[in-house]
Amino acid sequence: MKIKFCGAATGVTGSCHLIEGEGHRVLLDCGQFQGGRAQEKLNAEPFPFDIDQIEDVVLSHAHIDHCGRLPLLVKRGFTGRIFCTDATADLLGVMLRDSAHIHQMEAEWQNRKNERAGRPLVEPLYTMEDAELALKQVVPILYDQLVDINDKMQIVFNDAGHILGSAITEIWVKERDKTSKIVFTGDLGVKDRPILRDPTIIKKADYVIMESTYGNRTHPLRDARIDKLVDIIIDTAKKGGSVVIPAFAVGRTQELIYELKRYIKEGGKWGKRLLEIPFYVDSPMATSATEIFKRNAQAFDKEARDYILNGDNPLTIENLRFTLSSKESQAINFNKDPKVIISASGMCEAGRIRHHLKHNAWDPKSSIVFVGYQAQGTLGRNLLDGVKDIKLFGEKIHVNAKIYNLEGFSGHADMLGLLDWVGGFQRKPKKIFLVHGENESKDYLKGEIEKRYGYDVEAIHEVSEYELVGDSIEGTPSAVHEKTDEEGIEVMRERLNKIHNSIEDILYNTDLMIAKNAEPEHVAEINNVVLELEKKALKLGSIVTDKKVAQQMPNQQEQNNVV
Repeated sequence: MKIKFCGAATGVTGSCHLIEGEGHRVLLDCGQFQGGRAQEKLNAEPFPFDIDQIEDVVLSHAHIDHCGRLPLLVKRGFTGRIFCTDATADLLGVMLRDSAHIHQMEAEWQNRKNERAGRPLVEPLYTMEDAELALKQVVPILYDQLVDINDKMQIVFNDAGHILGSAITEIWVKERDKTSKIVFTGDLGVKDRPILRDPTIIKKADYVIMESTYGNRTHPLRDARIDKLVDIIIDTAKKGGSVVIPAFAVGRTQELIYELKRYIKEGGKWGKRLLEIPFYVDSPMATSATEIFKRNAQAFDKEARDYILNGDNPLTIENLRFTLSSKESQAINFNKDPKVIISASGMCEAGRIRHHLKHNAWDPKSSIVFVGYQAQGTLGRNLLDGVKDIKLFGEKIHVNAKIYNLEGFSGHADMLGLLDWVGGFQRKPKKIFLVHGENESKDYLKGEIEKRYGYDVEAIHEVSEYELVGDSIEGTPSAVHEKTDEEGIEVMRERLNKIHNSIEDILYNTDLMIAKNAEPEHVAEINNVVLELEKKALKLGSIVTDKKVAQQMPNQQEQNNVV
């Protein structure tokens, strides 16, 4: 069995790892490199493996640095399946189509320049057609489902708590008479983070592939970060300026909305003042992603579900507006009143955020607030590093706006969170491989894990391959995280009770709404949900009934004897 680290090896972006065992080859992620020109050029390079031999891709989540080269993989000949969670599958449509659109627009822009200069034309990294073909190969599965991806490999997705649908993947690989278990963290989320559940603790693993984005840093506490953001907004508004927040369209934007909503609803000091300031989410992709979040409330944590069950949408604020058209986007900057603009991309490399920076970065009254990781070489990283002159759309902009970095909003676990997660193993893994981090971060985390737990840790610094020794994992892969039969049954019993209580709350609130003469389209939506519940309930009832009948009947041999 072998692991080849093909991306996120020298830095944070381009996640891609090849698992090979018993003649089967499966990719974990196929992400896009992001950063400066040197990083971007890596995307067009040949993949460091034979595409024809790749059977399937197992995708951790829908961020572009993990999924962004899937259409390129398809363009170059990949015809296998792409396994991911159902929520990731929903988000993937938004992310890959948007990415394809950006690549096509950038190629068109470059070709206009090349034609004028007499240089050869270029082609986009991939097109919308390539993205659509990739989406047809997606196979969505649920958290905790045990799935055979071939005759030697099985996988289970566990909640990673990073973004909606993000997964920690357990992979069992059979080689001859031995079974090895590999755990791939993808991107690990933050405990007690709003909307999403905490990252799942995994008990057993032979080998671990683990992210290390913030392996040498810690985040502020949850309440401290929202208080700091609100203070920045209020101070900037008092000066007559605007707050520009570059935010990832999937995950960070929804978290910001939720946190601001919670602050206002719970009577924060500046809650009433915030309602007087216009808020804009100026990103069509973020708008689409927010709708997908609303449709996937089953993946929310208890706090967010309670909001919904009480009839309150946690992803709306009364003074928040989602802008879709270019005309609406342009109008935001024509209005000189104080405002908050949340826009993508989160690293300022593309999208409408660059227009908002052009109109606000020069203004000493305004503020630019970063709420996520900024890769080396990106415009966002340059601004954080103190660069005072930037170029946007051919125009030089001198940066006078105040720059803030609120790492507490990051969707990645910090050093303490990573150490806490890796401490959940009940037996010592053979080796932990650290990827998806800058070298200083990986090296620091390696030292901390070795010191605290005595594990064998390898910090990956380049594209490299390792041969792994198979071992026998006790027991059978289980969709309830290798619990005993009694523990597994208790987990399912708890889930059924939660479903029962949730349905009762939904029915109560639905009755109230219908009693108030709901709009016909709302009634139609409720009817569709009831039909889906009915279908699933009938299917479950059929399975249970068949099992009960089978248990009550004599075995087949006894039946034959009777006949």
